[in-house]
Amino acid sequence: MASSAIRKHSASLIFFHGSGETGQILIDRVRYLLGRDFNFAHINVVYPTAPLQEYTPLKGQLSKVWFDRNAVDIADPIGKQNMTKGYEVAQQLIQHEVTHGIPLNRIIVGGFSMGGALALHTGYHLTEGLAGVFTHSSFLYRNSVVFQSLRNRKFTKETLPELRMFHGQNDTLVPPEWGRETSESLAKLGVSGTFTPLEDTLHVLRRKSLLDIEQWILTKLPPL
Repeated sequence: MASSAIRKHSASLIFFHGSGETGQILIDRVRYLLGRDFNFAHINVVYPTAPLQEYTPLKGQLSKVWFDRNAVDIADPIGKQNMTKGYEVAQQLIQHEVTHGIPLNRIIVGGFSMGGALALHTGYHLTEGLAGVFTHSSFLYRNSVVFQSLRNRKFTKETLPELRMFHGQNDTLVPPEWGRETSESLAKLGVSGTFTPLEDTLHVLRRKSLLDIEQWILTKLPPL
């Protein structure tokens, strides 16, 4: 697990990478796009690496993924059991921060692609009361347990994190319509936030969106 090295912090950011990558790859990508690390003196930024597991879209080959799935298709059914390993990592990371004195309302989770999906599961299914959730090039399956959880549980404005979603308009792997549909479905269930389409952008992170995310995080997690 990669992390920004700071001695004392009052808030935390957990940033999940996309399928087949690692936390270090995500760190390198952020540094390449920004020319630096995220500028958070008081926030511990954690870049975890997904467990190695069989991945059906790669015909069962081992890959560093947060969960298995049959296909990258918003209409494809996915069972809760597929999320087990990703859930374990997310819950352990949250608990680690809480154990070290960081309250839930001082923790933001986010991710790129598959990592963004795990962030949505973490903020709106596994844990209540996080400070925020962000995604980039991500979506939820139409029958996702996240939607079921929001329908069945009594969330309040204090326990329902604000959401920021970004999506490339030219994304051919995860069509932007899937991201927008996910955003609209979450909004109907009480999640407040924004969906930002990115012009001339494929399935990649962009400097502008990272800067927007950085500024939003600073407003949600100001220094104490």
